[in-house]
Formats: sequence, structure tokens, C-alpha cells
Amino acid sequence: MSAVSTIELPSLDSAIALSGDRETNLKTLSQQTGARVVLRGQDLYISGTSNQVDLCCRLVRSLEDLWKSGQPISGVDILTARHAIDTERQDELTDMRRDVLATTRRGEEIRAKTFRQRQYIKSIRTHDLTFCIGPAGTGKTFLATILAAQALLANEYERLILTRPAVEAGEKLGFLPGDLQQKVNPYLRPLYDALYEIIDPEKITNLMERGIVEVAPIAYMRGRTLNNSFVILDEAQNTTPAQMKMVLTRLGFKSRMVVTGDLTQTDLGSDRHSGLFVAQKILQNVEGIAFCKLSQADVVRNPLVQKIVAAYEQYDR
Repeated sequence: MSAVSTIELPSLDSAIALSGDRETNLKTLSQQTGARVVLRGQDLYISGTSNQVDLCCRLVRSLEDLWKSGQPISGVDILTARHAIDTERQDELTDMRRDVLATTRRGEEIRAKTFRQRQYIKSIRTHDLTFCIGPAGTGKTFLATILAAQALLANEYERLILTRPAVEAGEKLGFLPGDLQQKVNPYLRPLYDALYEIIDPEKITNLMERGIVEVAPIAYMRGRTLNNSFVILDEAQNTTPAQMKMVLTRLGFKSRMVVTGDLTQTDLGSDRHSGLFVAQKILQNVEGIAFCKLSQADVVRNPLVQKIVAAYEQYDR
């Protein structure tokens, strides 16, 4: 039995937010529910079988707190909302949406977009050491850096330390032109990008000059004790087991550390073990350490990235 339903959106901004770029969200809503979804001005027309229309209406309503305020909606938001409906986790979805991590300098709200991202954020907040393993585009580095920057701005920590192995340069940066900062900047760009989302670039420069924000290759962590610091080790799949142990044992009092990496993108060579892989085997059951695993379902970049990750996972299997 066919049915038709109309949802009147409150503003043009809400219609733009719901439809997405080139109406990609409307296509996703249709794919997820089987209903035909058409937007005419501020009126959303939904048609199909009674079950299809009912599901699509529930899905659109579950996104209402986003489109009503004109917040951008992605395909991942729709998929998470559908998952919440299927698993009866709507209340958890509402709590996740209310937990705004930060507001960008453009006024956009940053929050978890999937339930696994939400669990990752909870782990960072409640554990001194958190490992996050997952493919590119899942927000591993971005979310950790946003939480670290917010904690720094709230004076919860004295320093923010961002580090990663410069494997591509063989940890031998001397041949590159410029000072240390100029040598390592290309390797630490993703960390800078996340900081720039919520902190003015001039302020970041000032914080770095004062040593409050430190960005350095992993080799410069040796021999230090990092007290009252928020430490992020990025691209940890490219550490050796010795480097990983060295960094983990730098953790001092009143400090927090997040280690992120993608075990499918190791640049060490086939004859060398990844420090992240070894750490996962050794520390998996150690009390006080959290391990979070994200998958291609948590990719929040261009939808094509999710398809690429899924295709590579299928090929590896």
C-alpha cells in the first residue's frame, strides 16, 4: 500500500542542511529507506510503501536537532541515525549530539558522529592512556587534538605535546632545509590543521614560542618525563617497538596520552615490526589502558573515502 508524507522545514537554511551538497543526503535517505524523497523549497515530500515512508519520516525527525539549527548534515550522520533506530539507541544518539566538543572559528560545532567515535571520546576523558586504531578519515587524530586543545585552554594541563615518527625521512631530518620546526612541519600538518579549527593561528604561534604547545618528532621525546601534559602520538603504526616503549614510559604525573594509528598503512617495511601492533598485543588487558577500534563505517571524510577503505579491506581479506 502506497503512502505520501510531507515535512515542512522551518527555513531555507534547514532545507539546505538536510538536502546536503547536490542533494546527496536526500539520495542517502532514499537508499536507507527505499522511499522516494523530493525537496521543493522548504517542503520535503516522502513517498513509497507505508513502511518505507514511516521509516524515512522517523529518520528525518531523528536528524531534526541538526537541520533545524542549520548544522551541516553528512552521510555518516544519516547512517548513525539509522543505526540508532534499528538498535533502539535514540536516547544515546541524542546525548551524543548534545555533547559538543568545541566550536570552530567558523562557528561550526564539533561532536562525535558515530557511536564508536563517542566511545573513543569517553575513553580519552576517563583514561590516562588511550590507543585508537582505525583507517584514514575516522577522526582518530582530529578528535584527540580537539579534546587536547580544549583541555589546554581550560588550564587542565600545562602543555600540549604533539609527536609522530618521521619515517619518510628515516628520522634523519638533518638533510632538510630550515630549523627543526620547518623540517618536521610537513609530517605534523594534520595536527596543526585540527588546532587551527579552534585556536587562532597567531595564538598557536605564541603558545609554541612559550613552549605550551610543542610539536616535535618522536626522537626528541627520549630521556624526558612529561608531567602535567596532554600528549598525542600520531601515526603510531610507524614506530618501532623500542620507540613505542620509549614514548609510553615518558608519561608523568597528571598527564594524559592518546596513541593513534592505522595498522594497514605501515611504512616500516616488511622486515620490521610495528610498535603499535606489538603494544596492542602486550597491553591489551592492562587495567587503566583503553583500546578503541574504528572501522570504515566511522569514516567522516568524502563518502568516496569510505568506499576506498572498504574495497581495500575486502581485498586484504
